[in-house]
Amino acid sequence: MNLQIDFSKGGNDTLDRVIEAYGFKTKVALADHLGIASSSLANRYKRDFFPSDIVVRCMADTGATLEWLATGSGPKFSGDALDVLRIPRQKVVDGLVYDSGTLMLDKDTFLPGKTVPTSPLCIIEGLKMFIIEKSFSEVFDGEWLVEIEGKTSVKTLTRIPVKRVRISGTGAAFDCAIDDINVIGRVALTIISG
Repeated sequence: MNLQIDFSKGGNDTLDRVIEAYGFKTKVALADHLGIASSSLANRYKRDFFPSDIVVRCMADTGATLEWLATGSGPKFSGDALDVLRIPRQKVVDGLVYDSGTLMLDKDTFLPGKTVPTSPLCIIEGLKMFIIEKSFSEVFDGEWLVEIEGKTSVKTLTRIPVKRVRISGTGAAFDCAIDDINVIGRVALTIISG
C-alpha cells in the first residue's frame, strides 16, 4: 500500500469520515466524545489540517482504516476481514438515552461460545457497558433494559405470578404488572470499566 497523505490540507473531509466511522450524526457529538470544546473542533475544520491525533484515536476506537479515513478510498474498517460485530451505542444519563456512536466488538474475544445477539444495542450506564439483545419472545428472570415512566435503565427483573414482575437495582425494589413497563431488551453481556 502506497498511501500519500498531504498533512497541510484535507482535514475537513477526514473529520467528516471520522464522524461517519463513529456513527455520530453531528460534529458536536464528536467533540463530546473526544472531550474537547466544540469551538476547538470548529477551529480544526477552519484550518483544514490533517487531524492525525483524532485519526489515530478513531482507528483505535472503531477499527476504521487509515487509508479510508485519510483518503476516502479502500475498506472502511479493518475488521471487515474479522468476525466483528458493529453495535449502535447509546449512553444513559439521568434516565435519558443519547446516541454515542458505534461499538466494534470482536465476537471471538467477547462472545466465545455464546449466542451472538441478532438485534444488539450497546448501552453505557455509569462505569458499565451492557450489550442488549432487543429480540426476545418473553421476559424471564435476569437483567433487562427497561423504560419506567419515561426513564430508561438496566434493572433486575424477577417474574412473579400472574403477569407481574419484581423490579430491583438502584433504589427500592417494587412489584408491578409487566404491561406497566416497557421492556426494551435483555442484557447479553456486561463489561465493567475502571
